[in-house]
Amino acid sequence: MYSEQDVRDAVAAGAISAEAAEGLRTYIEGARVAPATDEETFRLLNSFNDIFVTIAAVLLLVAMGGIGRAIAPGVGGVLVAAAAWGMAEYFTRARRMALPSIVLLLAFVGGVVAGPADLLRSMHLEQLGGRLAVLIFSSVFILGAVAAWFHWRRFKVPITVAAGAAAVSATAIALILAAIGPDKGESAKALILPLVFAAGLGVFAYAMRWDMSDRGRETRRSDVAFWLHLLAAPMIAHPLFQWLGISSGDTIGASGALLVLAIYVLFGIVALAVDRRALLVSALAYVLYALTRLFQEFGMVELNVALTALVIGSALLTLSAFWTRIRSGLVRQLPSEWQARLPVAGVMAAA
Repeated sequence: MYSEQDVRDAVAAGAISAEAAEGLRTYIEGARVAPATDEETFRLLNSFNDIFVTIAAVLLLVAMGGIGRAIAPGVGGVLVAAAAWGMAEYFTRARRMALPSIVLLLAFVGGVVAGPADLLRSMHLEQLGGRLAVLIFSSVFILGAVAAWFHWRRFKVPITVAAGAAAVSATAIALILAAIGPDKGESAKALILPLVFAAGLGVFAYAMRWDMSDRGRETRRSDVAFWLHLLAAPMIAHPLFQWLGISSGDTIGASGALLVLAIYVLFGIVALAVDRRALLVSALAYVLYALTRLFQEFGMVELNVALTALVIGSALLTLSAFWTRIRSGLVRQLPSEWQARLPVAGVMAAA
């Protein structure tokens, strides 16, 4: 089985022409029930060998981290980053293995961040004051963003851009907290949620920029947008439901549960418009909890979990089955300038 990425790589290597690749895509589109733009495909596994290599790589990375920690603070992160980069030269650049590439990227950026952070922790910088310590530690996140940029330039792993965006977001939040945030924990926590929410919206906008540059989802830019949406979704969903008291486990009444459901419907509309399902997945746990509480309010204590699973499961399966038709109808209702920027809305092919 050959993936869309394999077709792109074959065109880039000159094995097949761009016209032949486009003809293949057109044929596959005609054979599918749903168009490729609505499938939201991404490659995670080429074969079971990806899992085998990933397990071996993780074991080696754990060993590097343990050996480094035994030598001196910060050395573990450096060894992990170096080992991850070295393995990526073969498994990512030469073999183009999907799952190992993702793991090695995360290990590289994580090692670059963890090494200096471990060294700074050993220096007991908290004695300098909370704000100054945050400022110093924020430089570590900047280092992580720079590392992600170098990794992207070398290996072009789609998740790299999301890793860099996460590092930039963490840096911005840390700097803002250090500049205006109080030292007390509770007050600082009250500032974190709005900052995370704003950063999530920024990452979402950045993801849409990548999506709008590849409306047909035929290049690596679409894969980059996928991971950015996956990063933005929890950053948007968690603060919203935290403000409603869902994340903290507070008991909510019928009105609160209905509000959660209304927000989830709004998420669904946005997900359909941009043709990305990440928002729906990120908010799923919250809406399950809210619907369970709603059934309890109506006295259905024994069946609340079953009824919740039945309602949400049926709704999501129906949405999945008719995603293309529902999305096509929704996109047609949007202004023409929006339609020209959103991913192409396909039409259901005859079975």
